[in-house]
Amino acid sequence: MNQVTSTGGGTIRILIVGGGCAGLTAARRLQRELRDELRSGRAEITLVEAAPYLTYRPLLPEVAAGSIDPRHVVVPLRRELPGCRVLTGRIARVDHGRRLAWLAPQDGVTVELPYDEVILTVGSISRTAPVPGLAEHGRGFETVAEAVALRNHVLDQLDLASSTRDPELQQAALTFVFVGGGYAGVGALAELADMARDALRGYPTIQPEDLRWVLVEAGPGILAEAEPELAAHALGLLRDRNIDVRLKTTLESAQDGLMLLSDGSKFAARTLVWTAGVRPAPVLAATDLPLDRDGRVRCLPTLQAVQPDGTPLPGAWAAGDCAAVPEGPAGQCRPNAQHAFAQAELLAGNLLAVRAGGPPQPYRAPQTEASASLGPYRAVARSRGRSLTGRRAWLLHRARTLRRLPSADRRVRVLADWLLGGLFAREPVSLGSLEHPRAEFRAAARDPED
Repeated sequence: MNQVTSTGGGTIRILIVGGGCAGLTAARRLQRELRDELRSGRAEITLVEAAPYLTYRPLLPEVAAGSIDPRHVVVPLRRELPGCRVLTGRIARVDHGRRLAWLAPQDGVTVELPYDEVILTVGSISRTAPVPGLAEHGRGFETVAEAVALRNHVLDQLDLASSTRDPELQQAALTFVFVGGGYAGVGALAELADMARDALRGYPTIQPEDLRWVLVEAGPGILAEAEPELAAHALGLLRDRNIDVRLKTTLESAQDGLMLLSDGSKFAARTLVWTAGVRPAPVLAATDLPLDRDGRVRCLPTLQAVQPDGTPLPGAWAAGDCAAVPEGPAGQCRPNAQHAFAQAELLAGNLLAVRAGGPPQPYRAPQTEASASLGPYRAVARSRGRSLTGRRAWLLHRARTLRRLPSADRRVRVLADWLLGGLFAREPVSLGSLEHPRAEFRAAARDPED
């Protein structure tokens, strides 16, 4: 058991800002290692997150396709961290020089949170571009709500296309544009394309070839983090399914629902999904911690924030998407869940070691296990130096995804969803009314019965 003490001789106060993969992992290890101190009141761990749960984003494409219950990809923080104080809200500002942070609850007055050690694991948000019409017509794909709303929207477009007599409106309704060829964009597009094709059994007036799926990627290939061989195979699989993949292309405008691409293409589409990368959470700009030019916390390989002179900044740590952690001679760790889990585990151990007077250990990135799902029974994966495709890659991808899900309860529930999905067909029913549950009541209240 690690022994830790407060700089003031009293209770050590550890503040974790962010409850994603990195935040939950760090809190779990600290909770486990400081069990006796937490019970005796000699240690206090506070975790702040805007939602009272973690969203396991690798499974969002299957949520959007209706293969997994949305509740099964969220991990309740309070249940997983019984030894920690979990606060629902956002950190508005951090003054590390004074060891103070300010919590802005969803409703109420800002609360001052003093601490001895702060761990920044705030993750990232969608990186957008100043594209005309994007704010009005674009959709994100970062949360469970966005995944469910996208599924409802796609099914609503099938309803619209089957009921209209306007050929231009029908074509726009059946055109789906995804911007960003990373894991999130490719996975979401592939799963939804399969779901929509399955749903056409209920729409006899729409043929599979009427559906148009367009993937727009600014780079020379998709899945930039995967091995070139796997990325090329994934690209071939998408194109074999008549998915229009535009490489070295950007979205120039979406004004009035008219998509204008940098290659000169112009077409109408009622669905625009933006998955073109991420950027650090804005709260980092409201701290006095050292940031790199991209806005991430500058870190040493030990996950300690680094001062301009290259020495550790006492009491400040960061991990995950919001941390600029060195990897190799001149590179930095990419923002992904695999790094977030591994960094947070090491960070917690290093924090305890430093508090106990020991040396911290440098982060060494685990061997990359790249894999990507391309819809039911289709995937690409890398294992033990070998490239896998098809059903074997799909099963391996699912096993890896399930293993990393940070909750035994959720792993069982997701596995049950998968098993039931193998026995029964998906239910292609839009529940768009759930997004506005009070709409019908408001309408009735405005027009009361005489």
